[in-house]
Amino acid sequence: MGKYTELRDQLTLEEKVALIHASSFFNSGYVERLGIPPLKMDDGPNGVRQEFEPDCWKPLGDTADLVTWMPSNTCLATTWSKTLAKKFGQVLGEEARGRGKDVILAPGINIKRTPLCGRNFEYMSEDPELISEIVVPLIKGIQENDVAACVKHYALNNQELERLLVEAKVDEKTLQELYLPAFKSACIDADSYSIMGAYNRANGEYCCNNKHLLVDILRDMWNYTGVVVSDWGGVQETEATIDHGVDIEMSVFPAYSEYFLADPLIELVKAGKVDESKVDERVDRILALIEKLHIGEPEHKQGCFNTPEHQEIIEEIAEEGIVLLKNDKKHLPLSPLREDGTHKRILVVGDNATRNNGLGGGSSEIKMLYTITPMLGLPMTRGGDMYYKWMPGYYLDNENELSINDEWQASSLDALEKVESGEEEGTYAELVKDMVMYEPEKPDEEAIRKDYEERILPRQKKFREEVLAAIPDYDEVIFIGGLNHAFDVEGYDKKTITLPYAQDELIEAMAAAAGEKLTVVLMCGSAVEMPWIDKVHNLLQMSYAGENGGLALARVLYGDVNPSGKLPETYPIRLSDTPTEKYGSYPGEIGPEGHRVCEYTEKLMVGYRYYETEKVDVLFPFGYGESYTTFAIEKCDSKVTGSLGADLAIEVSGILKNTGSRTGKEVVQLYVGLPESDQPVKQLKAFEKIEVSPDAPVPFRLVIGEKELETFDVPANSFSAKTGEYKLYLGTSVKDIVYETKFTL
Repeated sequence: MGKYTELRDQLTLEEKVALIHASSFFNSGYVERLGIPPLKMDDGPNGVRQEFEPDCWKPLGDTADLVTWMPSNTCLATTWSKTLAKKFGQVLGEEARGRGKDVILAPGINIKRTPLCGRNFEYMSEDPELISEIVVPLIKGIQENDVAACVKHYALNNQELERLLVEAKVDEKTLQELYLPAFKSACIDADSYSIMGAYNRANGEYCCNNKHLLVDILRDMWNYTGVVVSDWGGVQETEATIDHGVDIEMSVFPAYSEYFLADPLIELVKAGKVDESKVDERVDRILALIEKLHIGEPEHKQGCFNTPEHQEIIEEIAEEGIVLLKNDKKHLPLSPLREDGTHKRILVVGDNATRNNGLGGGSSEIKMLYTITPMLGLPMTRGGDMYYKWMPGYYLDNENELSINDEWQASSLDALEKVESGEEEGTYAELVKDMVMYEPEKPDEEAIRKDYEERILPRQKKFREEVLAAIPDYDEVIFIGGLNHAFDVEGYDKKTITLPYAQDELIEAMAAAAGEKLTVVLMCGSAVEMPWIDKVHNLLQMSYAGENGGLALARVLYGDVNPSGKLPETYPIRLSDTPTEKYGSYPGEIGPEGHRVCEYTEKLMVGYRYYETEKVDVLFPFGYGESYTTFAIEKCDSKVTGSLGADLAIEVSGILKNTGSRTGKEVVQLYVGLPESDQPVKQLKAFEKIEVSPDAPVPFRLVIGEKELETFDVPANSFSAKTGEYKLYLGTSVKDIVYETKFTL
């Protein structure tokens, strides 16, 4: 036993219970008498959130919480780099520790089941293998700094629509094979010190008191010994939670003694309805975590933030997180000079060229030291005699919604004050149960129509006409649009994946006017439709890329950096092509108990699994991304050694050649087709990102074992590899396959 764990038997019941619920909005409980400190927590996945007052959602207002705004989880996954994932974690851990935090509420790893999910920008991919390979080094990097990762949201938090009420219904095979593998890797391979329970229900029970998720799987199947933290307000009852629920209850209300794992629990223990040993189990895990983090010890790491090293790393991640989707005329990279040697005039169009997208999105908001927008990054990279002109191009008709998404926390306090003052009836438990974030007001259709005709449409037309009139005066036109945090946002789902603000019409008109000199850059957290795709020759995609994102984009556009990002999700041609639309399995229907039930009838057929199996054409496939150079994979071979249950190893090897004129990075990807009839035709099982210089081929080998061939046997409640014929596919995306072979087990 350690310094803190040996104190457990000295604790009173009241002190034990104090440790398993919040003592402020971002601190767990503490016991001053014995010197047991709180665990200091904070959001989030792309940087350490600003400081708030302890008991209200009011920013502290000082300048000691200005931090590095890091790229989003989607941007990190787009790099397909395990090395950068480790560096990302190290930066996040150091910054969290430098801010005095013990637990960072990150990373987010839920599967991108539908492109409509508003929180997709915080997540990584539609594929569990890619997520697993990125999340393990990320977590290890965080925890090197005496900071616990808190991987989230466990589990099936795949939509924001009615997220506090919705019930996800999924069969066990799909759950185990698609939605849990990344969490399993985080808990077992990375040893994430903590994990966050989700808001939603899963197969009948809330995730924060879900016996199957938290006991049968997490504790018994995975032997997880870390701490389970509730999402803020995710606990809904006392007895079920103490029987098989979370270890620490957090919420958005400051009525700490009224929490479900507070005074109501003490009363149940004293009445003999709950055994005190259940409290002891949680206390033991919390005290063990405090010891793991060396809190209060001389060797406790101090961390740092806003260092030049951090800024260099996050810029590298931003650069490798940009995807070159189209360059069919080889116009990119851009030259700053005309043919006569004089400098070009550059027209930059679009709100995302100047917007700071780190300030919104919900709990992922960042109070950053600085931000370099694309409009700043371009002249920073090529300034001097260059001339840049920015024009909005499209009108943001919902500017107010870019900040309103952060106000739900404050509104929760208003509800509590009304109850405590007697203005409204209710209890803390009822407040939690009825809490629905961002509940929209009933729209006034006539007012909406009038507003569109009188305010929005004229401004859209004016901005568009101004751009079209200006285009002839410029040598290059760079459109930087896409989404923003009115759409990529916690608490809301999108209603469509069509670009907002009439951007499609603008892009089409610009393409007709500018031709090959138009470059389109889309900034977004998940897939969008592109009906103008055949008319645009130069196209890049970037996620929210952190404070150096604009500089990274400029360096890619001008060729200082060779793009190497690969899509971590499929871009469908249209929303109606997606599996959840085809199966009618989103957003669910109101069930007999009065809440929304979303049944995952598409089962394993999510993302590329569906598109490849059903042969559905897509806009851009999973794993896709071009480069300013070209590659060839040659001399491919495979071999199988061992057998099932006896050191099975499958190796695919080859040589990656750079057939162009500049150094670049390519991702070789290995997909497997399993013998079972209900499986997708291809599943990613291994990949490697490789840097290759011209005339310097690099040999590679990808090795998988029996584990990668296993599927879940429901009757046996375990994974196993089956006998039969397996297929191997090697390529540079799920669609661009250069080598296929078969073997039988």
